[in-house]
Amino acid sequence: MPYRSESDSRRLLRRLRDTLAEAGAGQERLDRITHIIADSMATQVCSIYLFRDPDTLELCATEGLNADAVHKTRLKLGEGLVGRVARSTRPINTANAPAERGFRFMPETGEEVFTSFLGVPIQRLGERLGVLVVQAKDARQYSDDEIYGLEVVAMVIAEMTELGIFVGESTSFAATHKNPILLRGVTAQEGEAEGHVWLHEPRVVITNLVNDDSKAELKRLEDAVEQLKVSIDQLLARAGSRDKEHQEILQTYRMFAHSRGWMKRMEEDIRLGLSAEAAVEKEQSAARARLETVPDAYLRDRLHDLDDLSNRLLRILTGQGSETGSEMPDRPILVARNIGPGELLEYGRRLRGVVLEEGAVGSHATIVARALAIPLVINVPRITTEALTGDHILVDGTEGQVHLRPDDTVTAAFRDKMAMQAKAQERYAVLRDKPAQARCGTRIRLKMNAGLMADLPSLPTSGAEAVGLFRTELQFLAREKMPKRAELVANYARVLDAAGGKPVHFRTLDIGSDKVMPYMKRPDEPNPAMGWRALRVGLDKQGVLRMQLQALIRAAQGRPLSVMFPLVATGSEFTRARDILMREVEREDRQGHKLPASLKVGAMLETPSLAYAPQAFFREVDFISIGGNDLKQFFFAADRENELVRRRYDTLNVSFLTFLQVVVDRCHESETALSFCGEDAGRPTDALALAAIGFPALSMRPASIGPVKSLIRRANLNEVSELIARVQARGLESARPALLDYIGTLVD
Repeated sequence: MPYRSESDSRRLLRRLRDTLAEAGAGQERLDRITHIIADSMATQVCSIYLFRDPDTLELCATEGLNADAVHKTRLKLGEGLVGRVARSTRPINTANAPAERGFRFMPETGEEVFTSFLGVPIQRLGERLGVLVVQAKDARQYSDDEIYGLEVVAMVIAEMTELGIFVGESTSFAATHKNPILLRGVTAQEGEAEGHVWLHEPRVVITNLVNDDSKAELKRLEDAVEQLKVSIDQLLARAGSRDKEHQEILQTYRMFAHSRGWMKRMEEDIRLGLSAEAAVEKEQSAARARLETVPDAYLRDRLHDLDDLSNRLLRILTGQGSETGSEMPDRPILVARNIGPGELLEYGRRLRGVVLEEGAVGSHATIVARALAIPLVINVPRITTEALTGDHILVDGTEGQVHLRPDDTVTAAFRDKMAMQAKAQERYAVLRDKPAQARCGTRIRLKMNAGLMADLPSLPTSGAEAVGLFRTELQFLAREKMPKRAELVANYARVLDAAGGKPVHFRTLDIGSDKVMPYMKRPDEPNPAMGWRALRVGLDKQGVLRMQLQALIRAAQGRPLSVMFPLVATGSEFTRARDILMREVEREDRQGHKLPASLKVGAMLETPSLAYAPQAFFREVDFISIGGNDLKQFFFAADRENELVRRRYDTLNVSFLTFLQVVVDRCHESETALSFCGEDAGRPTDALALAAIGFPALSMRPASIGPVKSLIRRANLNEVSELIARVQARGLESARPALLDYIGTLVD
């Protein structure tokens, strides 16, 4: 059997390397591999099973089993011992295979005479590629050294598959990173984009898998790890004590870098014949595989840390740093595991879209992507390991789909869809200077949401009448330290200048929950979305709120100013916040600063409780803006970050519309200005219903204004209101089907 010594293992790996360097089709190469492994290990059978599709394994080559079974024998993931190895990504080693749980006898292979079985996964960075199997007639248990040695061989086969060594006529030979693939994620920002992948942290490509000198490779690894330790210590020194969370991550990195167990496993891989890079990646793949099976969130985070640390080490060994020297491709679409707001802002409007392996609907990256008006799809599995810089990619932000290396048919259909949308935008452009006035004569004010200076050029071209929401937190989130008041004054003044006299409603700092400033200590909360956030932080930490209010007052420079406070839950919270603002106005007046020509103070209604505040609140507040995203979350008790529940609940649910009608009626009674702000306001069908139940203003992303205006101008809001009333009277759950039927009758 194999690996009687380290030299046996190195000899086998070199034989594999040399034979794969020879010319030949995919099948020839696989056949040679199984022959070499069986010969080197002195075993009767060696077989390679590769995935034909995500759920099906196919026997692609064998030495010792019936050759006629190749490309005919298939197993489902989890079926038989081979399927169990593939599903668990762990070896199965048994001296009596037929007695094992889940054993499946495959008579066409002629394997009934072989009793012992050892199967190891062929995997790369968490991606399951297949299973490598050896079998023998004698009943025997393979040693730990033999298992370990076969895992090393499987790692080399995985890398060869990655590099397309086995490309051939069978679909099982498809090279990783060459086939078209459809990946599904979660829509975080709607829109479509075609372009080329730009990896935020380019994946390291390894080409030298087998070493010729183990001592030299061990020295290379030792030197690289020492360099890694120094770099982590330097990062820790720079982090200081200002960023506890960042420091904790670096301390974990430091612990792993000094881990003797991690180093020992890599050294053993090298002694068995792998190069230093291949040894690092073998252990990285093992960590990725464990990630899928670990239920504990803390342990998963630690394995993520080890994964990231391995990438750092690979960059040192290969010289493939984050800056690879490659130029950003034409029409770049950013692909990353995750990304912070500052890094995304640095890319700016050069990007056509963003695809993230992780992320959240309300994350910093989502906020910035919305501000940049580029499609964003998050929670896309395997995207960072599947994609290479320069790959052709189609991002369907509306459907939450990513087409990587699409074929011509998919590309043509996608381009047709984009062309139709472009034509629609041309039609909407004609409406730019026309009011959103329904056929019944009711006029709806359409406003735009913004958060960056880069948004403001869209104000005149979108047809928006005002900025209904300007998110002020992005300037805080994208920095490593608190901005100075003078910087805030200059920024807010530029916003008002760019608005050209149109109203801008500044929302004060909305932080907490998933929006945490890097320099702010994050409290440990079991449910951050319902915890210490938004105005609650401002009222408790009044220094930051007061500084921001001072900056807004000075930035107005005698112009009208509108300020609204986020997540107001009770009337008394608004009163406290408004009193702080008025005290700052008095203070600025005493200091001789020019005051705003007029001051309007509003509240964002994002909790059901505020809808039932005393009428005195509705008389005191100048305007109310419904924050639809949070309000719907709290109304339905459905976390908008949780894909299991967030899509279950509809804005056009009759219960929700009935609740919104309460707010409309109370604002009408007190003559309080009212608007609806959020994603739902930008969806034409939803916007039509909101207008029909009495919302006089809607605020949305600039690209949505044209479609919403077009539909409102074709509709009669009295008819829509009567339709919703009939749906309510009939006891139906949602008004959406009836509304869609109504829209189908409208004439363009």
